Amino acid sequence: MPASPARPFAATGFLALALLPAAATAQSPAVAVDSGAGSAVLVPEVTVTATRAPRPIEEVPQTVQVIEREEIDRQITLSPSPADAIARLVPGYSVTNGTISGASENFRGRDALVLLDGVPLNTPLRDVSRILALLDLNAVERIETVAGASSLYGAGATGGTINIITRRPTEDGVRVTTNAAIRAFTARPGRSLSPELSLGLQGRSGPFDVSGVISGRATGRAYDGNGRESPSDALLGQGGADRTETGNFFARFGYNLDAARRLEVTGTAIRLEQEPDYLTNYAGRKAVPDFNRPYTGLSVRERTESFSARYTDTDFALGSLSVVGFYNDVDKRFNYTEFSYPANSIVYYSGNPNSPTSPANQTRLLSRRFGANITIDTPLDGLVGDVLPGARFTWGGDVGHERTRQVLATGQDVFTPLEQTTLAAFGQLQVPLGPLTLRGGLRYERFDLSVDDFIRPAAYTALPVGGGLRGFVLPALRVTGGDFEYDNVTFNLGATLRLAEATELYGGFSQGFALPDVGSFTRRAGLTTSFTCPTTAPNCLRPGTSVSYASIGPDAQVVNNYELGLRHRGERYTAGLAGFVSTSEQGVTFEPATNTISQQPEVIYGIEANGSYEVTPQLVLAGLIAWREGRYDSDGNGSRDSYLPNNRIASPIRGVLSATYRFEEGTSFRVEGVGFTGRNQPINEAGTRYKTRAGATMNLAVATPLLGGELYAAAENLFDAAYQNPTATSVRNLPVEAYGRTVTVGFRRSF
Repeated sequence: MPASPARPFAATGFLALALLPAAATAQSPAVAVDSGAGSAVLVPEVTVTATRAPRPIEEVPQTVQVIEREEIDRQITLSPSPADAIARLVPGYSVTNGTISGASENFRGRDALVLLDGVPLNTPLRDVSRILALLDLNAVERIETVAGASSLYGAGATGGTINIITRRPTEDGVRVTTNAAIRAFTARPGRSLSPELSLGLQGRSGPFDVSGVISGRATGRAYDGNGRESPSDALLGQGGADRTETGNFFARFGYNLDAARRLEVTGTAIRLEQEPDYLTNYAGRKAVPDFNRPYTGLSVRERTESFSARYTDTDFALGSLSVVGFYNDVDKRFNYTEFSYPANSIVYYSGNPNSPTSPANQTRLLSRRFGANITIDTPLDGLVGDVLPGARFTWGGDVGHERTRQVLATGQDVFTPLEQTTLAAFGQLQVPLGPLTLRGGLRYERFDLSVDDFIRPAAYTALPVGGGLRGFVLPALRVTGGDFEYDNVTFNLGATLRLAEATELYGGFSQGFALPDVGSFTRRAGLTTSFTCPTTAPNCLRPGTSVSYASIGPDAQVVNNYELGLRHRGERYTAGLAGFVSTSEQGVTFEPATNTISQQPEVIYGIEANGSYEVTPQLVLAGLIAWREGRYDSDGNGSRDSYLPNNRIASPIRGVLSATYRFEEGTSFRVEGVGFTGRNQPINEAGTRYKTRAGATMNLAVATPLLGGELYAAAENLFDAAYQNPTATSVRNLPVEAYGRTVTVGFRRSF
């Protein structure tokens, strides 16, 4: 069906959101407990993501949301990906790009740090963002999100923190859960069938407990709203969502030494294989499959494991103690792509100007990271009880080590192998003063980085000359490394003020930081026109020509987050409203025209709101709406004169509205609408614009009790609307069509 039937919904949805009783106090910091609405409902809850020690939500001066298990079950009917669920429920998160990659997905226009049970999954020395979409919602108990910059868990959380909390037993005995589903695009059901199966186990006996989930999924072809087949690599090297086979394994073993002390070990493994049939054509008006060019590269692949061991003691001499050790082993292989101007204007060189792409133009990221975190939560009543009753001091330290390299299909390094050790210490003081709770602290982190010497492989590019394209060689270039040291101190200070029994005003200042993407910079070393050579003389550089990492290495980005919010948790409606300003003097803005990263001052600002209203015991309305925009100094003159590129902000306004009706016999029916605006802003002083288009879609889900379990069915993009995915489009400023109508039928049961 055409996109027009969905457009009236967008306007109606935004209007309805504005009229919700919740909207007067809407963006939540809060906790999502099921209200039957399929949305985040704000109730008092304990969170550790925002504080590193358990605290009630009403004491946290930040915007926090928790997506609970009942809501996760509802989200699985539409997609097994945590990225999709977060995008539908958290105002600060962007529209997902719909693939296995997280390219251009962000939190408030900046990076998100992804944790699994408090263990970081990011690869700081080479951020490739293929994380969230590969995790399995079937293994998730809840998702905690904290909007805004934070450094409590180290680098990476300049826009927000996402902590995926895995499932654990809640009662004695053994409980087995199963979930089986099949999904398909209505355009070509036979070719797009995607079956999935998940088996879970939670058991507890005496001091022992165990949790485990194993799941598998296969996807067929994918189709857009016009019924056309979608490309397998629309995001240029990142991987798609079609023709995949994915397996997830999670296991946890726990032992309670006594009432206060506990030991547990956890392991996860992700396996993915994508076998594209065709290359992607990036030279036209939009990314499409090139049916005349079979895919010739190796498969897209993921081989990632994560292990952790945790010891907790709530009766420690200094308060409560938590010690976590972890090890991550990451192996990611990306798509093979060929030269295509301008979207893919730099490739590794084959030596033949008539066919310039090297057969090995496919990279693999290898990263091993291990570390330990210690957190101590100390009550200060015994020291300053008469002066500051109820005060607590949370403190500790982190240590980590990472070794990262990226290689071509032949095994040749494409950037210098990197090794980094980090040491950190932090302290957080919380002081209650009647209805006011103050919270503040600082973190110091030191980095020791070792950059190896290496030879950057020869590359090929083309530039417009005389109305046509002229090819140039970027010769192999020596990059000299060295040992570097740098450190960083970040601060936070905030407060919550209890206005009524279930209403708080909160706000404050917090800092986070992102490490420079060192791998990206050394991979691009010398890839400028100053080093180009004609294809007739591809080695025209003088012998010994080199560049040093010391001259190209970027500075760390420190982000300042200012926030003010209001939240309310009532019996019939819950809601929140928050405004924020995020600034940095060393921004990290990718410029697609030059394939470089600039580090100029930037600012991002926005307003976020969401809420839930119980019209009747059976009918609940819920929704969210968010607006954000940002500017940066594109010419270095000290003023923020240009808008941030679309890969930072693709859709300034986004809204979701849902209605859920639950019948007395247990059947539930939910309809959900999603709408977003387009963008057409100048991203530099030259006035360059890359337009993204507005879009809207509707989702429908129904579930009913059957045979001791639950039968469910869903339709995503109910009207088969044809529209562009703004996040996917903004990765290379090349239009990418969103997926068409997808239907799901599934059954789940616990016994």
